[in-house]
Amino acid sequence: MRKTAPIPTALPLIIGIIAVSFSSIFVKWSSAPASIQGMYRLLFTALFMLPFIRPHLAELKSLPWKKVLMLSASGFFLALHFLLWMGSLKLTTVSSSTIILALEPVFIVIGAFFIYKERTSSFAMFGMGVAIIGAVLIGWGDIGVSRINLIGDLLSVFGTLAVSVHMLIGQKMVMQVSSFVYSFVVFLSATIVFAVYNLIGGISFTAYPGKDWWMFLLLAIVPTVFGHLLFNWLLQYVSASTISMSILGEPVGASILAFLLLNEQMTWFQIIGGMLAISGLVVFLNANRVKWKPRRKRTAEPLKSVS
Repeated sequence: MRKTAPIPTALPLIIGIIAVSFSSIFVKWSSAPASIQGMYRLLFTALFMLPFIRPHLAELKSLPWKKVLMLSASGFFLALHFLLWMGSLKLTTVSSSTIILALEPVFIVIGAFFIYKERTSSFAMFGMGVAIIGAVLIGWGDIGVSRINLIGDLLSVFGTLAVSVHMLIGQKMVMQVSSFVYSFVVFLSATIVFAVYNLIGGISFTAYPGKDWWMFLLLAIVPTVFGHLLFNWLLQYVSASTISMSILGEPVGASILAFLLLNEQMTWFQIIGGMLAISGLVVFLNANRVKWKPRRKRTAEPLKSVS
């Protein structure tokens, strides 16, 4: 059974939504490769966590290899998500990329069906269909803009698939380890994945101007500490699908910020497709929320629709 949160969960969810909305802006402002941005974003976050690690050292040392492998797998998919999604922002608009990223709850529930054999209501399936049509409409509109934009949309789709796997693994693991240990090991393993990728690709670790280093730092503090780290903590109290609801606010916040700070305009395909995608996701998540009922006895909680 889930723990009771010490504060109303709506407050950290709102803070997380605002924080992650800035992520795409910082990525756009940096000229560094996506793999470098992702590596330093996670490395700096892990370093920020070090002063608080002492109470968790015993737990870290006692982690069995099976759990270490699962946490490393979660880190791998988080790194893959950042690599693909940050890469998509180099090729398409903030609006297109973040609206497609909002499909994460759909992928999570599909994954839960195959992993945990969970079923969802026909009303939720209708909402899922509307959301997917909206995402397809965004991609269709970007065909008319350029082939590069469409490639960026596809990278965002695959990045969303990757973060969905990360969340599915995370919901299981935070029932077995503390949220701090989960976050620290996942961020550190994702950093290692990026470091290996950059070494193999011959990508410089240091040849970047001062502005980029500020963006790396801001990516670590704002969307990671006050976004991902906060969401990881919330997984103790709410389901992965509930956390995914925060993504409904990200494309709205990110699009507004992109208009104000990057002078990005939205096309009619993005506006209509975005409205369909978000409306479909609202229907989908609300239908699943009604359906969800916690079980009294279980060892590790499988992904339920929402709580």
